[in-house]
Amino acid sequence: MRQYLDAKQQHRDAILFFRMGDFYEMFFEDALVAARALDLTLTSRAKDAAGGAIPMCGLPFHAADSYIARLVRLGHRVAICEQVEDPKKAKGVVRREVVRVVSPGTFTESGALEPREPAFLVALATAAGGRSAPVGLAMLDLSTGEFAVTEFTGANAFAALADELAVIRPREVLIPGVPAPDGSIETLRADWPSLRDAEALVTPVDPRAFVPETAREALRTQLQETTLGSVGLDGRDHAISAAGGLLHYLRVTQRADLGHIRSISWRTRADALVIDPTTLRHLELVTGTDGGRQGSVLDAIDRTATAMGGRLLRAWLLAPLLAVEAIRDRLDAVEALAFRTTERGKFQDGIKQVHDLERLVGRAAMGTAGPRDISAIGRSLAALPRVRTILSDVEAPLVRRLVAALDDLPALRQRIESTLVDDPPVLARDGGMIRDGCDPEVDDLRTTSRSGRQIIAEMEERERARTGIQSLKIRYNRVFGYYIEVSNANLRAVPADYLRKQTIAGGERFVTPDLKTYEERILGADELILAREVALFDALRQEVAAVAVSIQATARALATLDVLAGLADTATVCNYTKPYVHDSDEMVVLDARHPVVERRTAGTGEAYVPNDIVLNGTTQQLVILTGPNMGGKSTYLRQTALVCVLAQIGSFVPAREAKLAVVDRIFARVGASDNIARGHSTFMVEMQETAHILHNATARSLVVLDEVGRGTATFDGLSIAWAVAEHLATHPTRRPKTLFATHYHELTDLADATPGVVNFHVAAREWKDEIVFLRKIVAGRSDRSYGIQVARLAGLPPSVIERAQRILAALERDELTRGGRPAVTETPDGPQQQLGLFQAPAPDGFRARLAALDVDRLTPLDALLLLTSLKQDAQS
Repeated sequence: MRQYLDAKQQHRDAILFFRMGDFYEMFFEDALVAARALDLTLTSRAKDAAGGAIPMCGLPFHAADSYIARLVRLGHRVAICEQVEDPKKAKGVVRREVVRVVSPGTFTESGALEPREPAFLVALATAAGGRSAPVGLAMLDLSTGEFAVTEFTGANAFAALADELAVIRPREVLIPGVPAPDGSIETLRADWPSLRDAEALVTPVDPRAFVPETAREALRTQLQETTLGSVGLDGRDHAISAAGGLLHYLRVTQRADLGHIRSISWRTRADALVIDPTTLRHLELVTGTDGGRQGSVLDAIDRTATAMGGRLLRAWLLAPLLAVEAIRDRLDAVEALAFRTTERGKFQDGIKQVHDLERLVGRAAMGTAGPRDISAIGRSLAALPRVRTILSDVEAPLVRRLVAALDDLPALRQRIESTLVDDPPVLARDGGMIRDGCDPEVDDLRTTSRSGRQIIAEMEERERARTGIQSLKIRYNRVFGYYIEVSNANLRAVPADYLRKQTIAGGERFVTPDLKTYEERILGADELILAREVALFDALRQEVAAVAVSIQATARALATLDVLAGLADTATVCNYTKPYVHDSDEMVVLDARHPVVERRTAGTGEAYVPNDIVLNGTTQQLVILTGPNMGGKSTYLRQTALVCVLAQIGSFVPAREAKLAVVDRIFARVGASDNIARGHSTFMVEMQETAHILHNATARSLVVLDEVGRGTATFDGLSIAWAVAEHLATHPTRRPKTLFATHYHELTDLADATPGVVNFHVAAREWKDEIVFLRKIVAGRSDRSYGIQVARLAGLPPSVIERAQRILAALERDELTRGGRPAVTETPDGPQQQLGLFQAPAPDGFRARLAALDVDRLTPLDALLLLTSLKQDAQS
């Protein structure tokens, strides 16, 4: 227990798995927590110093991975304390040490990870100066070795950091600091407002690891670089601090070489189209409405054959390119593969034999890969020569570069094939993974073991003949070793040299001196075989880890080819077209479609109605889009944004023809949502999202807005919507290409006086008081929203529909009144006068006096007197 308490003292924030023989055991509070979380039987052991029973629970060590995965998914950290010396050779208590700490950001076992999603561990660092100081961020997927850093500066640094965390969705976030004496970290979290909505586990790390000088040295050592200038990090002190803190945490918790982490990338917003969390959610790029993958754009276009390709396509969607040449490079590659149907099909079939090389080599580098993992690496490398041959004739420059980067490492592949059996076990401790003929020592020991078993079989036949007991059996178990089992009916025939070992329900178990001699020989050989096999496998695993960087480069090239082939397949099957991407400001798309909606309508047999998109920086910079509910405005807005995203990741687009300007940011605010936990209403969230757009959109951005101002009173909402649209259309330096969908028909008047503003509407027709949605976007303004017809479709009671129609008719009469008395509405309480919505009634006689006025004969003095009189009448 002293040993246990010493280990627990070093890892107070983790559940300690304490190895005792074939079990991991937990004590005290850890036992109470683990028993509840894992549904284990809670028991107790000898009393502690105070005389109370010590709570205890345990689980078999060979089943630990599944239990650890469950704890990690619940947000716990697990410290694994192993026996680090042979119990047979130990003097006194077996020495134990914590060999690894598992947390949500460091758990790399394949069964605990989503194959097509990354698992990021993030570290944050900042300097004194409060919330205006620059912030460094380091992010690492330990399972693959993907390592990147960035910095956020300026007054909005923490807001930008919060956006980044919401997009990358880390599993664990590291911050510098020391927990309070009671273990609480709430004070530390309070210093990081960006973590307010983060769902990830937040872990404090020794602040000394974030000191720039310490962090710089740790990073140089890990990357094996003499200077960080070679990786573009000179002067990036906050990013370096974050990376150093992250590496320190890994060294403390993993105690492994981490040989697969040998490169780092500097990320800047100038490298990729920025997609904030709001836009990501509204466009449903990687998750659908229910938060899962189904119904997302990613799900609609993903035809990759490997998990590596699936993760890379997801990363592309989250960070589309900005460089025109790089975009065209990808588009040319997709085009070349799209036209080579046979080669593409063979390639996709070929890479189905390739396992997740990125994660396999990561486990090899950390020493956690089993024999089956290493065998999978060998089989994956063996598939590469055929892949190179299939794509050898593809002329696209990007494809040729990627094919050239595929290194099947023939020496390593041959070494794996000659060392491991065709179907090795999952765990090395199970033995039987080394191929016959690989190692003379293993072969000799196996001969001894096999001959020993034959001798045992011959002995069994000999004893049956000697005793006359035909049911006599020689058996084995791990507790007693080999024994002779005789039933109760035959005990009288047992010879005198049989030594009783155990009594069982149906008979007795015996041993003989000869049997013990053979047992020691056989079991000794089996133990030596296992020890030698494990040593050989460890050496092979180290050989794989030594070339981890080469395998990673091959895996990245193969994943990129997989994505390009998948996009080509999507383009062919779904009838997408290659867009022309350019640096000017014109966007012209003919017959554009929404990839997800089109897929859904195809499944129901309904025809999808495509629409054109025309936007530019001069004559058609802002489109006021009106039309009925359910008519397709939101779909049109989203498909415009998605066409741009798809083009800038290098994909063909769902359209007949497309000419697209590169956009630097996409802002989408479509639909309504609230944030009850933060106390924000639907309208507040809408205004926050709109404010974010107005502050950050540039002349190269694309903005799609739906129903701004609908969450408040009519006059307030109309005023806000008008002001927002006017701002987007008239700002001297920020005039983004904008689609502005609204039911405020008054906004269509903007097009009459504002250059670059045009009106479009969704066509609809009425038939026998029913609405027919035509789904077609046409020029001009809409005169109706058809809300009552949509309400009827939704199932409102007929009485409510009829009453709404009467009220609408009265309101429309009032709104159209240009003089005279206000409209009168019949109500249950009698007739009531109603004030017009958008004008006050003119005073009696006002129009008549103006109509009778002879302007040509009016002198300046008469005009002044008349104006005074009219003002007095208006005020009376």
